[in-house]
Amino acid sequence: MNALRSAGPVQHSVKNLESSDSKVNSASTSKTTLQALTSAALVLPGLLLSSAHGANPSSDSVSFQYIRYEEGKRNLFNVHSNLKPITVDVIQGSGNFTFYDRVKFSFGYTQDTWSGATPVTTAPLVANGNRPILQNSPDGVITVGASPFVNTQVLLDHNFNPLRLTPGSGQVVDPRNVLILSSASPETRNQANFKLGYEWNEAALNVGGGFSLENDYKSSYGNVSGRFDFNQKLTSVKYGAGYTRSATSAILDPDLVPYLTSTAFANQIERRSGSEILRGDRQDWTANLGLTQVLGKNSLIDANIGYTHSSGFMENPYKVMTVIFVNPDAINPDPKIPIAGDARALLEQRPNIRNQLALGSKYVQLINPLDAALHLNYQFSFDDWGIHAHTFEADWVQPVGYGWTITPRIRYYSQDSANFYSPFLISNQAFRRPAVDASGRQIFSDVNNPNQQFFRNGNGDFFDANGHLVDATQLDLQPQLTSFDAAKLPNSFSSDHRLSGFGSLSGGVVVNKQFAKGIELEAAFEYYTRASALKLGGNGHSSFADFDFYVANAAIKVDMDAISSRMARGEAMHNHTDHEHSKQHNHAQHYVPASIMFGHMLDTPGELMVGYRFMYSRQRGDMLHGTHHASDQAIVNEGCSDIILCRFAPSDMNMRMHMIDIMYAPTRWLNLMIMPQFVDMDMNLRELTGRPPRTPGVHEHTGIGGHTTGGVGDTILMSLYKLLDLPGHQLHAGLGVSAPTGKVDLELRRMFQADGGLIHFDMQLGSGTWDFLPNLTYTGTSSRWYWGSQLYGVKRMESRNESGYRLGDIFQASTWGGYQLTNWLGASVRGVYTFRDRIHGDFNKFNARIGPMDFPANQGGHYWDLGIGVNVSVPSGKFAGNNFAFEWVQPLHQDVNGFQLERKGGLTATWHYSF
Repeated sequence: MNALRSAGPVQHSVKNLESSDSKVNSASTSKTTLQALTSAALVLPGLLLSSAHGANPSSDSVSFQYIRYEEGKRNLFNVHSNLKPITVDVIQGSGNFTFYDRVKFSFGYTQDTWSGATPVTTAPLVANGNRPILQNSPDGVITVGASPFVNTQVLLDHNFNPLRLTPGSGQVVDPRNVLILSSASPETRNQANFKLGYEWNEAALNVGGGFSLENDYKSSYGNVSGRFDFNQKLTSVKYGAGYTRSATSAILDPDLVPYLTSTAFANQIERRSGSEILRGDRQDWTANLGLTQVLGKNSLIDANIGYTHSSGFMENPYKVMTVIFVNPDAINPDPKIPIAGDARALLEQRPNIRNQLALGSKYVQLINPLDAALHLNYQFSFDDWGIHAHTFEADWVQPVGYGWTITPRIRYYSQDSANFYSPFLISNQAFRRPAVDASGRQIFSDVNNPNQQFFRNGNGDFFDANGHLVDATQLDLQPQLTSFDAAKLPNSFSSDHRLSGFGSLSGGVVVNKQFAKGIELEAAFEYYTRASALKLGGNGHSSFADFDFYVANAAIKVDMDAISSRMARGEAMHNHTDHEHSKQHNHAQHYVPASIMFGHMLDTPGELMVGYRFMYSRQRGDMLHGTHHASDQAIVNEGCSDIILCRFAPSDMNMRMHMIDIMYAPTRWLNLMIMPQFVDMDMNLRELTGRPPRTPGVHEHTGIGGHTTGGVGDTILMSLYKLLDLPGHQLHAGLGVSAPTGKVDLELRRMFQADGGLIHFDMQLGSGTWDFLPNLTYTGTSSRWYWGSQLYGVKRMESRNESGYRLGDIFQASTWGGYQLTNWLGASVRGVYTFRDRIHGDFNKFNARIGPMDFPANQGGHYWDLGIGVNVSVPSGKFAGNNFAFEWVQPLHQDVNGFQLERKGGLTATWHYSF
């Protein structure tokens, strides 16, 4: 059925901002790349259909892709905030492999980082919930941000409409609502999944599983799916079932906690080190059934039905409901006198059970005259929360020749609001009122003895519970207060705008290029608009939440079956001498330690290599000063500056880097490379013993939350030149640059109303400057032995980056030796010396200056390391040409500039495939 073309290896349906909150469905059933975004956002109920078995890829393949999601700014009406909207950077790798023609295995790994400002609640505009953050500038006082401020007084008319006081008109009704934003800490999620399947002639069975890990959320799942074919495989029945278990441990927003009422979850909140941690567990069961029918040579239809049962903690722990409490005893009967409402923030409460049913259909038609295919999709879902959702999608897959395919697409989505959704609530009771006993007497208590109760008679005299008069002047009596009656509130409530009624319309295009070598490249862009007015059947009454967003991605797929077939045909045309030369050359090139970049060259003009590199490094333990361990008091006094004393130091730091290696040989002596990077880092801090006391308004890293950053790093462009190529000896030089695609202006989120400014030097994603990367590499082989050495440097070509500094230059020298244990396995030992200069310049924007990691002098040094590595090269069979390498680098000696955290080691793992 090749005539029934798909849109390519990458699907582009964004469902993360729609319908109900479900991290579970995205973790357990996602098959498309952009569904990777759903775990921390809202998921269309129809996602549960994804777990039904679909056709496996027809060939063995490996693919990588990068996805960028970015929201537009929200309308805050009265505050011009510089808070950046939500952005998500995603990198994903996946593979599909067939063993013995019947056994199929697939895997996927996704890492994404979220950052930016997110809505925490909705409130009447008159409540001024987005409190402006002001800053002095040469032009006067300017607004630089906003902070959530929910607890306030709101004036209402006697119909409970919010009132605004205006200079000219006095009190006027202002029905506008506004989203209350809070800056979100960068958060990185790691997600992995696998599937193992077996195919019979007319049936298939798959077993899969996976996990999703975040700082505040963990889930794991398992599922089973399969297919039965009938009618000469023109009819297929698909089925699937899965189970997911998840646990939430969310650190409540420290900027919102002072205003937050969380009594409904008192038994689920743990208070530790100044943080409040809300915990909850959840379970999800899914079942799916589908039918695919081929109607003829040019068309097919597909229908699915899916059911999901969810139970447990269904709330979004970062969303609150604005409740305006109105004390009925304080309402003046005169309708001209406004009512004073007491606006408060309560953690949202959702039902702890949810049942979802989704129906989906798809029609594919080949358009022969144009050699194109039309894809039409419709999904309908509903649940017992009252959400009814419709999705219409249309794709036109148009080949345009020379391996190019263009796929324009359009999508419309609409949903009704949940039956417990409301922008805000009004409760006809006081938030707090005087406590009374069973006889209706007001209760007082002594501040110094709060467990003893006192009462007051009509003469103003106080007496105790036994009726004895007391001398109030000898006591510190205060009226006891009791909180609102939760029974007078709805059982469930949420102001999460993603549960409101709205519609979304999107359009985009996918461009795909297939190369004869078995390589497929793809790029896509899709733009969305979310609008209350687009809701099917009428306005969704949530226009305050309207915004636009876009999704873009780039992907590369390596079809190893196509490559193996082409190479088998080509090998038959080569003579024995050429084959032996290539074999010896590949042996020398492939056995290079994993941590060595630019360590080998392709030998044949027109040859291509695609690879993946993962690097992990860890710092933990003592702080060093030069070569010696530093005491806390020394760090406090000397680690920052003469004026600023250190208050914190890092306790541990982890760095992970994912790099895609793409190399092409236009000639025998020249190779060209491009190496995009995706990095993420996390750091935890500790208070230094002997630190100066806390200063009000100064950023303090109280609480248990660490720092996380992640996203696109710098991109390397490299050319390699062969200088010497003799039997057993190769020498080549590299000249390249590093383009500053990684951010260097990442900021700490606000903590307890205090700004932290730019995050630490080591937590930024790149250098921020164009850098020159010269290198020289020699490799040699003799029998089973192999060896080599490399000189490598980094020279910063700009005096400073946009944040006011430049990283130090780097020089590194490596030498290694190894032994080929078998025809496919080698082991090596490597010695490394690295010099890294200190940082020049300094931050030109505000930084909290809390510890040594915020000062340029505490960067760089001299480092001696030992690397132990193994190399694996598949010599024959259908996976011939795949090469793997692993190396652990152990620090031997460290002589650091200033005060730095001790290095504990690092791991590098690589895969590359040449053809």
